[in-house]
Amino acid sequence: MTEQKKRGRWKAGESGNPNGRPPGIGEVTRLRQGIAAHLPEIIGQLVEKAKEGDTQAARLLLERVLPTMKAIEQPVTLALPDGDMTAQGVAIVQAVADGTLAPGQGAALLGGLGALARIKELDELERRIAELERMKDGND
Repeated sequence: MTEQKKRGRWKAGESGNPNGRPPGIGEVTRLRQGIAAHLPEIIGQLVEKAKEGDTQAARLLLERVLPTMKAIEQPVTLALPDGDMTAQGVAIVQAVADGTLAPGQGAALLGGLGALARIKELDELERRIAELERMKDGND
């Protein structure tokens, strides 16, 4: 880059206007302030139109005022068999198939069972490595 082109540039990390534009003076802010001044009247008119049967006004009110409802899964007591994790996994899948357990709950339980299996696997590997190291140290 020539010296001529470099002259008018700012240094890296520095702003040409360090104070920046003061907050609250943009067009969007002015529009919001104008609407906010009339908000109670606007909402009142929407409510009246919704009461008169205007479905768009009702939809707008319901979508903006009330949060969307989310499905909530009820807690379920599930007796898992003692023994290996395969039998427990089969019991979980069977409970979902029978309708005793919601699919989301079954997936969460199977995920937790899988995580527990990985933890047990790591514990077993750690135990085996420690045993091999003891055997090696005993032979030296």
